[in-house]
Amino acid sequence: MPYHHRILDDELDQLLESLPALSIEGAKGVGKTESASRRAATVYRLDDPSRLKLAEADPKRLLADEKPTLIDEWQRLPETWDLVRRAVDEGAEAESFLLTGSVSPDGGGRHSGAGRIPTIRLRPLTLAERLDRPTPVSLSELLEGKRPAIDGETSIALEDYVDEILASGFPGLRGLTGRALRLQLDSYTDRIVDRDFAELGHQVRNPAGLRRWMTAYAAATSTTTSFEKLRGAATGDDGEQLSKDAAHPYRTILERLWILDPVPAWQPTRRHLSRLSAASKYHLADPALAARLLGATREALLEDQELGPPVPRDGTLLGALFESLVTLCVRVYAQNAEATVGHLRTFSGDREIDLLIEGQTKRVVAIEVKLKRTIKDDDVRNLRWLQERIGSELLDAIVVNTGEAAYRRPDGIGVVPAALLGP
Repeated sequence: MPYHHRILDDELDQLLESLPALSIEGAKGVGKTESASRRAATVYRLDDPSRLKLAEADPKRLLADEKPTLIDEWQRLPETWDLVRRAVDEGAEAESFLLTGSVSPDGGGRHSGAGRIPTIRLRPLTLAERLDRPTPVSLSELLEGKRPAIDGETSIALEDYVDEILASGFPGLRGLTGRALRLQLDSYTDRIVDRDFAELGHQVRNPAGLRRWMTAYAAATSTTTSFEKLRGAATGDDGEQLSKDAAHPYRTILERLWILDPVPAWQPTRRHLSRLSAASKYHLADPALAARLLGATREALLEDQELGPPVPRDGTLLGALFESLVTLCVRVYAQNAEATVGHLRTFSGDREIDLLIEGQTKRVVAIEVKLKRTIKDDDVRNLRWLQERIGSELLDAIVVNTGEAAYRRPDGIGVVPAALLGP
């Protein structure tokens, strides 16, 4: 299978020129090993039992071979982290060590290597990486605040976006269709339930309950549904409801596995706005996982059939999954630009902006996501409201949609088909 050039590849090339060690984190199957191994002279795969036994017998040998050295799935031998950290402290040269991990050791991605082993996130393939077509609208340029011209056309239509939602951004699944793809996605979920939880020391006594929890989370994609409503949506057909004591570990461990990828609420640094919700917006690592958990098909999404447990949402399930796909893309593009991503929602729920990308100057680009070909005035009212509230702190504002052409409206707000937005 040909290698998909990743946006992260450019980040790695830049960072490794200066850093002696770097950790790449993300869910299993996103391509961490493939991207890292292309830069390594020595590779230790600790998910291989024989390799792991050798490393356990003599951990220091991991540092002895030709550099750069990749230690893949390092968390299977946790002392690896401290060995590399000490090597950095002792003066390791730039581009000495790459580590990859599919588990956050403490649930928050913070560990003893702070200041010595920085971490970088790899997510599933974006549209720019999948489609391999020009992306004339650059998020990095929007973050410069110069209001660049917006133009370009695409032949990618609504049905194509639906196909991409279902096709998955996991590189190893690209090219699979039909039953083979469904089986792989089901197997991915099965591994989480049957093996990954146990490997983290949590025995799943109610596998059906965990699956219902994941399905409820999938149904809540792109919403800020409360924890209690989410727990209620995971109720079984027999009326059995998950206890809080069961549900909290599910959420914690799924976050550690990078399967849950919530977008935090944006916290403005200045006081132009008040009474903002602090709730995160739900997203799974890949919209295809959410779609598969809900049993979504192309026809069901296009016909807006009822799927999965009832969870309050504005709009259709397809709209929520399209927003999740765009969110995945924007987060990768934002990381490339050294920016962070949040969302905005007032306590009353009367104002909501899907994505706020905050650059290094703490000013923002605002993005609304609309499952529409044509954008009307009502679709940009929240963007206009934000402009009135924060003024020059708003670098730019765009609506990402499913249309054919990118352009700026007379009010200056950009309209950008998802396939034309890139890093």
